[in-house]
Parts: sequence; structure tokens; C-alpha cells
Amino acid sequence: QVQLAESGGGSVQAGGSLRLSCAVSELARVLYNMGWFRQAPGKEREGVSCISSNGRSMWYADSVKGRFAISRDNRANTIYLQMNSLRSEDTAMYYCAADLACSNFSMMKSTDRYWGQGTQVTVSS
Repeated sequence: QVQLAESGGGSVQAGGSLRLSCAVSELARVLYNMGWFRQAPGKEREGVSCISSNGRSMWYADSVKGRFAISRDNRANTIYLQMNSLRSEDTAMYYCAADLACSNFSMMKSTDRYWGQGTQVTVSS
């Protein structure tokens, strides 16, 4: 069973940092590429970042390149999203996701995707 649970959201001023965590089930860790989506009020959900199951490949949306870093600790069954130089436009609900390919993170829908419950990130200017 694929289970995902996010933590680490909160409120921060522009220019600050936050680190999101996602605890994943063993099945998810072994079979899936893991990453993050976000959804701001009134906007579509968008892919933010993905890391492959072996941790060797990563993908970032253009809007977060150079500011966000994704990583995974397979022994702890946890993935992380370190968010630096946060901007007001980063304000959104952030969702941990599991998918069969990181290339799918640039797409709204996927045939085999699992979601966490989400964690709110609010950046004030």
C-alpha cells in the first residue's frame, strides 16, 4: 500500500527558508519516483520537483530552479524539499506525490499517482 504523509509547512517571510518532509511507505519508496506538487488558491496544481527512486535523477520546475532542492533518505523512508529564497508566489498547499516517472510531474494527470494530504506554505512579503 502506498502511503504518503507531509510535514514541515508553515509561515515565513519572503527570503526565508522552509524544509518540507514526506514520510513514505516502503512500497512507495521502492517502486516510485517521489516529488512535490503545489496548488495556490484559484490556480491549477503544478509539479515542483521530483527525485528518482535511486536518488540519481532530479527534476525541477523552472520557477524553483536554484532555490529549491529535493533529496531522499531511503533508510528513513523520507523525502525532503528544502525551499530557500522563498517568494510570495511560492504560497500554496504543497502535496507529496508518488509516480512511476519523474517526467509525469510536469503533467496534471497521471495514470498511476498517489498523493499525500498536503501541507500549507505561506510566504509573506
